[in-house]
Amino acid sequence: MTAPHGRGLLHLAAALDQQAAFDAASYVGPAQLAERGALDFVTLGDTFARPGPDALAVLSRVAPATRRIGLVPTVTTTHTEPFHVQAAVATLDWVSRGRAGWQLDVSTTEGEARLFGRRHAAPADALWREAGEIAEVAARLWDSWEDDAEIRDEATGRFVDRDKLHHVDFRGATFFVKGPSIVPRPPQGHPVRVVDATEGAARRVAARYADVALVRVVGPAQARAVRAELRDAAAEFGRDPDTLRVLGSLVVDLGDGERAAEPGHGGGGPRQTAQGPLYRGGPVDLAELIAAWHASEAVDGFHLTPVEPHRDLERLVNGTVALLQHRGLFRTFYPGSTFREHLGLARPANQYAVTGGAS
Repeated sequence: MTAPHGRGLLHLAAALDQQAAFDAASYVGPAQLAERGALDFVTLGDTFARPGPDALAVLSRVAPATRRIGLVPTVTTTHTEPFHVQAAVATLDWVSRGRAGWQLDVSTTEGEARLFGRRHAAPADALWREAGEIAEVAARLWDSWEDDAEIRDEATGRFVDRDKLHHVDFRGATFFVKGPSIVPRPPQGHPVRVVDATEGAARRVAARYADVALVRVVGPAQARAVRAELRDAAAEFGRDPDTLRVLGSLVVDLGDGERAAEPGHGGGGPRQTAQGPLYRGGPVDLAELIAAWHASEAVDGFHLTPVEPHRDLERLVNGTVALLQHRGLFRTFYPGSTFREHLGLARPANQYAVTGGAS
């Protein structure tokens, strides 16, 4: 299926965040609802700055209750061990059979640093440089097992072909990792990497490493400029810009259902608030906004955060998404089984198998 205006199919995602919800089961129903709408993925935020369940663990609970939708927890790279982070994300990819993602984030406050007691807080620029290095070493560790490294030969007692395991020997500014990983190469090769590229410190990391960049912008012209900047930067890093999906991030309040968008919302663009760009109106006007931005090549899709999780997600799926599907702008079913397939991204080649890197 090809969308009108020569554009690729629209990509849609939704946040599952709920206040004061510590029971992992409470996230299952919303994820299943999003999957019924054939959304590309759902996200679950996480931070050391406030109490809450571990997002990656929660989505590991959601994984067996869903079949197709991508699962993207926020995993903070600051104060955490890169080796453990990549192993946890790889495990989620195995548990979900190829549907894992990972939204990189950093921790900038001294209060969060004191929770760990290893080092003091650092400037955002330095922490995002570190996050980029962690994205790089994660990819190397995911590749440290070749796809056919597992033998599982009971007769000889050999579980793995050691010639197909590779040391990564990566040295960053704040860490060193020898490898190989303790988890076999994930089903997707590389689980999908997501970065909020709104702020300058994160934008460079997104251009170099992200498969999906989220941008909080208030109008299509601003979105188009940021998307062009990200694509140009990706090309400078030697990437094909078409392997980067840029999604606009909106907070959505679908209120009482079908009513006109409030002034400053609708097709003219959302309103900037302390929580980010906010759309407040009906599902139909939201569909018009999404279609207009996508047709103008401002974004490749949208990441939507419901103001009221259960009410707004239901209206989003049954109203906005259904209308976009009716217009042929969004899929009605998942043609593939992995998150990368939803995004139209190929499974990466193993860098060690291709180059014959030494173990």
